[in-house]
Amino acid sequence: MKLNSLVGAAALVALLAAGTACRGKNMMFGKSVSVYAPEFPAYPADRWINSGPLTMKGLRGRVVLIDFWEYTCVNCIRTLPYLAEWHRRYAAHGVVIVGVHTPEFAFGRDRANVARAVEEFGIEYPVVLDNDYEIWQAYANRFWPRKYVVDRDGKIVYDHAGEGGYAEAEELLQRLIRKKDADAELPPIMAPVRPEDAPGAYCYPRTPELYCGYKRGKYGNEKPPLPGRTQLFADDGPHAEGHLYLSGKWRLGEEEATFAGEPGPPGENYILVPFAANEINAVMAAPPGETIRVYVKRDGVSVAKRDAGADVAFDDAGSYVDVSVGRMYRLLDARKYDAGELSLHPTRPGVSAFAFTFGSCAANP
Repeated sequence: MKLNSLVGAAALVALLAAGTACRGKNMMFGKSVSVYAPEFPAYPADRWINSGPLTMKGLRGRVVLIDFWEYTCVNCIRTLPYLAEWHRRYAAHGVVIVGVHTPEFAFGRDRANVARAVEEFGIEYPVVLDNDYEIWQAYANRFWPRKYVVDRDGKIVYDHAGEGGYAEAEELLQRLIRKKDADAELPPIMAPVRPEDAPGAYCYPRTPELYCGYKRGKYGNEKPPLPGRTQLFADDGPHAEGHLYLSGKWRLGEEEATFAGEPGPPGENYILVPFAANEINAVMAAPPGETIRVYVKRDGVSVAKRDAGADVAFDDAGSYVDVSVGRMYRLLDARKYDAGELSLHPTRPGVSAFAFTFGSCAANP
């Protein structure tokens, strides 16, 4: 690893991306960077998925797209169809995509969890498990997702944080391909995968991401949380956006809030978030080998079927998700942007909530 590569990348990000980790949309920095890409650590083969260990030195002479992602990150998930298609289109032209999976939550360090997500998302390009944030730190990164394009000389020539910029990134890949093969037959630039990716789409003001663990959580309950201990919470209201509210017995860990009450039908046990959004997702997990039903309510009633997220199902008691492995669960995908309250009602102890994310983008405002 070249020292000047590390210093250059760190200086770039310090100037352009000061702040904390962010999963925002359409944040672009330093499109022409021209510092050498830091080398990958010498990880063993079990830290790689879809390939053996790779090195930037060994990839010299190829165009490399490095994608920092996390399998529970909604903004990362939304970029994956573009990456999968670019791999299909351009691998034969010497383009190598490397997904750097840097976990946000402890269960994201489990290779089996990441491998399952790689398969579910249809990722066929190499993925490296950056469990100790070594690659993240080498690139001085602070964002999920973030993409760097490295030219055939090993220099970073493009840097994009967040969603968006898909046509611009693909146009760059094609230019770099044609630098070596001017007559390469390349397809037209991809059309937007979703209407809200197209020019003219609008994002309304939305509720910021909310974390459930005591390290980053913002709770609206009057009773202060006791880290690591089971508490009986009362939700006395009123509710304010940007906070979450607990009712019943919950144990607050560093990353998560875990329901610790008695089994039973949905009722007074819940975690509630006021929101302004048209899309809501939650990162949740059940203990290994278990599946726990969690009922989902919007403004105190079942979610309307037309507005239900992809992971929501219905039974006689209302709308629910079955939580098992740690991942992002899609709860609300409403036609209209609006304000309201969403609550999760676990039916058995042991289920944990880690974070809520909110979307607010539409094709036609």
